[in-house]
Amino acid sequence: MNEAQRQLSSMSLAVVLLAPGQRVAAANPAAEQFLGQSLRRLRDKPLSDVLLFDEPRMAVRLAEADAQVSARETGVTIAGKGPRRIDVTIAPMLDQPGWQVLTLHDLSGAEAMSDDPVAGEQGVLRAPEILAHEIKNPLAGIRGAAQLLARKLTEPDRALTTLIADEVDRIAKLIDQMQTLSRRTSEPLEACNLHEAVRRARAVIEAGGDAPQIVEEFDPSLPPVLGNADGLVQVLINLLANAADACRNVDKPRIVVRTRFASGLQLHAGADGKPVRLPIELRVSDNGPGIDPAMREHVFEPFVTTKKSGQGLGLALVRRLLRDMDGRIGLDRDETGGWTHFHVHLQIAKERKAAAREKAA
Repeated sequence: MNEAQRQLSSMSLAVVLLAPGQRVAAANPAAEQFLGQSLRRLRDKPLSDVLLFDEPRMAVRLAEADAQVSARETGVTIAGKGPRRIDVTIAPMLDQPGWQVLTLHDLSGAEAMSDDPVAGEQGVLRAPEILAHEIKNPLAGIRGAAQLLARKLTEPDRALTTLIADEVDRIAKLIDQMQTLSRRTSEPLEACNLHEAVRRARAVIEAGGDAPQIVEEFDPSLPPVLGNADGLVQVLINLLANAADACRNVDKPRIVVRTRFASGLQLHAGADGKPVRLPIELRVSDNGPGIDPAMREHVFEPFVTTKKSGQGLGLALVRRLLRDMDGRIGLDRDETGGWTHFHVHLQIAKERKAAAREKAA
């Protein structure tokens, strides 16, 4: 037994090596125990005969040869052992096309049980928590390089290095925010200028180059919204990036960002059942071909994506961030005009303050 095999055998984490076609090629002792079968019986079996995922889209994502997926609290049925809630990761093997490494971790009953209807979504979105250390280190290097570069540039060119440094700070803060999801806490809400958030996000998209035309149709009379400034920027970056991808191959690609009052929308939230008004609407529209109608109801769910290389987490994160702000997001398609619209609805900042005063009284 070589050193790599010895280390693999000593691991408490279940590890399965999958050959092309997702057939079991090897499994360490922890995997044999977890799956309730010896390697001799497991070898050459299709993964679907051993492990059945409750969510069909999860199985589809794992079956992609180049997929890199990490998900928590995923429902599965183990052949001969019944249902479980597990953490699962899968990654392709370097220099071995079609081969994949699968890891499985069984959760305790206490850890797996939750009354939160979006608990599964939270588990998926905690992937950045696992990667926080590995991401933050290179981010610090990027920020330092931008600061050094700024010293050698003329004043007009320093705007780009400032943008790099600001985005590094925002991403690092976003990672911190994602880590708090496991503790079910949210960033403090405050009054935010929605139009400033749009322009920050737009600057990031346009700095990447090859961005379609982005048209602003702002209502300048809108008051500040209740939210988290960095969270709003992240929401808008995701929506604008998706819109840019969607219309990139159109003859005259266009993205329109519109803000307006939509006073009729209310959201019933909270234990007291009192309505929360969401009168501010931000709409991001693109003239791309649109989303497959069969997928429209599921685009905000983890692992749902129309992109060949996408992870299907962007819109799930958008929904989570907006829910933390008591906001909501929706999608509709104008087939006649050829536009796809994402609608974001938010509170007015002063309305939350008035509600707090009323409650205190």
